[in-house]
Amino acid sequence: MDNSRRDFIKKAALGTAGLTVASYGMSAKSYARILGANERIHVAIAGLGRRLGAYYEPIGKKESNVELMYLCDVMKKQREAGAQKFAKHINYQPKLENDIRKVIADKNVDALFIATPDHWHAPGTWLATQGGKHVYVEKPCSHNPREGEILMECQRRYGKVIQMGNQQRSAVESIDIVNQIHNGVIGTPYKAVAFYVAQRGEVPIPKAAPVPDGLDWDLFQGPAPRMPYTHDTWDYNWHWYGWHYGTAESGNNATHELDVARWALQVEYPEYVSTEAAKRHFMNDGWAIYDTMEATFRFPGNKIIQWDGKSRNGYKTYGSDRGTVIFGSTGSVYVDRDGYKLYNRDGKLVKDSKSAGSEAGTALGGGGDMTTRHVVNFFEAIRGKEKQASPIDEGAKSTLLCHLANISYRVNKPFEVDTKNGHIKDKEAMKLWSRDYEKGWAYSA
Repeated sequence: MDNSRRDFIKKAALGTAGLTVASYGMSAKSYARILGANERIHVAIAGLGRRLGAYYEPIGKKESNVELMYLCDVMKKQREAGAQKFAKHINYQPKLENDIRKVIADKNVDALFIATPDHWHAPGTWLATQGGKHVYVEKPCSHNPREGEILMECQRRYGKVIQMGNQQRSAVESIDIVNQIHNGVIGTPYKAVAFYVAQRGEVPIPKAAPVPDGLDWDLFQGPAPRMPYTHDTWDYNWHWYGWHYGTAESGNNATHELDVARWALQVEYPEYVSTEAAKRHFMNDGWAIYDTMEATFRFPGNKIIQWDGKSRNGYKTYGSDRGTVIFGSTGSVYVDRDGYKLYNRDGKLVKDSKSAGSEAGTALGGGGDMTTRHVVNFFEAIRGKEKQASPIDEGAKSTLLCHLANISYRVNKPFEVDTKNGHIKDKEAMKLWSRDYEKGWAYSA
């Protein structure tokens, strides 16, 4: 870490909420109690794109007792639009800021929401925790496997609540059926098939272009090595233009379903990963990576998770656009954001539990009841009043499966994995464990 960035982190950390936990000589739990007594949590949001709508209700509702201090985005029109949209849900005006580092440096901010492009998720989180903030980071929590390890290290080192936006962990019906699975309702669970179906169309071929008016392109790139701007990169299609900023559909959506699969099977790190993936549609457009993937993760105890992702083919193989099927020795379960269906070994429907709320499936942005519960759980975990629905260790381990599938695709071969830490037992593949960073942006404790 260069001296200027080190000084920035020191100043930010010393300025947050009085002093850090360590400087008071208190445990994180004691600090949480004090903050809980104070009740009001001062928050900021970095990244004001499609995910913003998911935060209106949990931040705006009176019971949350939250004050939104900042709306932060590198695009001017996003900041202005975000302020107008939030004005319908709160009766005060948050500050508008384009630099996340200035938000982190504000000692009055207690927690930061990170809804930026993928390459900013982990760096934004580690900067925030080093600056004394709690963090709600959208999926995927990392851009590469090493970043997941870093976030787990940050949680232990700085004692802050870090929660990934794997909101199905807070869904009432999902919690119910996963608990039933753990208690033997389908016997011994041995396999889960996680799936996602979408009808994404053609995307433009990225071409050199002027930086759009109002966009801070340097700050958009942040931790990523600098590249010239290309048309349509900043607004969502960065997902499909290679690995510089995004993590493909695996990081974009498999994260959710693979998290449910891993949760249900109670598995940690796989022992073997194999992938078949390719670009199958609109062969001459700008989409630079796979749009169709089948990945298999083999775990100790003869347990299997399979991922079936079709980004641009709308055929609903499993009858829905996304979800997870869990197979056990005496029955099976189908679970998605609408609830679950429990079947016996003969395939007869035993119970159909429909969710009373609604959460977006494949629609861009999303938001709904389970996101609200997940965000409120984040607030209450900060206050020390609730157990965290999804500690960052869980989010990082599920996100790792996405990275392992991507790496298997990129090196075009399967590989064995160390079940103690998720490290790849293949030298060529292990080279993709981390990434190159722009000078001064790499993590340093």
